[in-house]
Amino acid sequence: MESSNRIVGLYERHARAFNRERNKSLFERAWLDRFHAVAGTGAALLDIGCGSGEPIAGYLIAAGHSVTGVDSSATMIELCRERFPEQSWLVADMRKLDLGRRFSGVLAWDSFFHLSQDDQRAMFPLFARHAAEGAALMFTSGPHAGEAIGSYHDEPLYHASLDPEEYTALLQANGFGVVAHVAEDATCGGRTVWLARRGRSEAT
Repeated sequence: MESSNRIVGLYERHARAFNRERNKSLFERAWLDRFHAVAGTGAALLDIGCGSGEPIAGYLIAAGHSVTGVDSSATMIELCRERFPEQSWLVADMRKLDLGRRFSGVLAWDSFFHLSQDDQRAMFPLFARHAAEGAALMFTSGPHAGEAIGSYHDEPLYHASLDPEEYTALLQANGFGVVAHVAEDATCGGRTVWLARRGRSEAT
């Protein structure tokens, strides 16, 4: 838990290094295209943990979406504003997010999994508050329940996950149906990816 609470400071301290080092090859493209298809053409999107805006937000903006990006790092948000000044960028802790509006797509890619297990559970009502009927929700997790401590620039980097059955139950309890789920997708850098839709299930 102590390591999970250090994530905000870690990414702010290393924001510019992260921006330089972040893989921008768009290996996530196939999942982003599925997310785009569920959200709908030109949909307003909420990117939770948007980082520096590249490559994911940039790809979605180029596809015709308007993006509201949220990150706890002020430096990351500054980089987003420099790159995409016509979009909305907010410095905020995702766990306290309450924007008072709903989006057609909600994304938490490689961000949500830095939260503790209890904080992850608490995020699902927050996802629902920001998702319009029929909205897409996509996030990455671990393949099974547990906690892991990695390293970034010699600082501990916390990750956690719930069991797939619990994620499915949390999605259902908050009005989402699973559209697609792949554990450790070899075509996406080993990411475990969830794509859901608010209001109905089309599992594939």
